[in-house]
Amino acid sequence: MLTAENSVLVVVDIQGKLAQIMYERDALFTNVKKMIRGALVLGVPIIWVEQNPQGLGPTVPEIKELLAGLSPLEKFSFSCYREKRFVDRLESLGRRQVLLAGIEAHVCVYQTAMDLLGAGYEVQVVADAVSSRTRENKEIALTKMRDLGAVMTSTESALFELLRVAKGPKFKEILQIVK
Repeated sequence: MLTAENSVLVVVDIQGKLAQIMYERDALFTNVKKMIRGALVLGVPIIWVEQNPQGLGPTVPEIKELLAGLSPLEKFSFSCYREKRFVDRLESLGRRQVLLAGIEAHVCVYQTAMDLLGAGYEVQVVADAVSSRTRENKEIALTKMRDLGAVMTSTESALFELLRVAKGPKFKEILQIVK
């Protein structure tokens, strides 16, 4: 089970024109924003990555504005875990549970999940906060990741699992986020 003390949220490549052509883009953006807001409320660190930002462009403004105070890690490998700066940042947090959100599910999210699993991390893919350009590629990616050991979760499931209790100010904040 996820714990706020042992988890990290990784936001993968929600950039430029590519982000605009994702399958169910509006739902993707809504759920990624909920995950970011929830992680901030619950004290879950966020690692934000961008694939070749000079080529793909920056993170879309509606996501970027929630990440104020953080800087994206630039990458050129499809897998985040094949970038030393990412591995160093992840290891510095000392957390073993990784929540993945972002695009594209069948390329960067999938390859990151596989490398993280291979390195001994528990990986949970926030299925309603990842996408690809086509529904088929998203579905194939989710199936492959699940079959190879990643756990599928949803935005609300992950946030309430991290929260644990239905009381207190954090509960009230999470309720406002998921509405």
